[in-house]
Amino acid sequence: MLVALILTLFPMLMIFAAFSDILTMTISNWVSIALVVGYGALALLASMSLSAVLWDVSCALTVLTITFVFFARGWIGGGDAKLASATALWTGWGQLDDYSILFALFGGVLTLVILYLRFAPVPPFVERLSWMGRLQDKANGVPYGVALAAAGMMVYPQTAVWIAASSV
Repeated sequence: MLVALILTLFPMLMIFAAFSDILTMTISNWVSIALVVGYGALALLASMSLSAVLWDVSCALTVLTITFVFFARGWIGGGDAKLASATALWTGWGQLDDYSILFALFGGVLTLVILYLRFAPVPPFVERLSWMGRLQDKANGVPYGVALAAAGMMVYPQTAVWIAASSV
């Protein structure tokens, strides 16, 4: 029962992160922290080997290093960097390629949609929505947490932590 509950933690946090990024253009630190803690709990409950956990941690730290550079250069937001790293902990090296390709594709589509929203006329009632105003503001970036979350959800059932926990 507890394993099943923790298995649902990842999708719930991904959905929350996506909606939070769309509505506020921020992803709270507690989401990334909860993902890390949840991974640890699930790995423990699933009796994953220390070497498997450390291998996933090395993946997350590598992604954190890369995304920190991207953040420092102003290419992505800090919440996106932390979410990508925490998600990489769950995907591990085994699914990182698929995760990266998917978030790049989803991010490209998302960017095109946002660009369309920024240049196309929208109905007046839509303009009054504060979150839509943020999305339309050309000074704002793209809520890339949506792409990160969608990609994470797609690869989650193939991850080592999911497979280990599903067999408990």
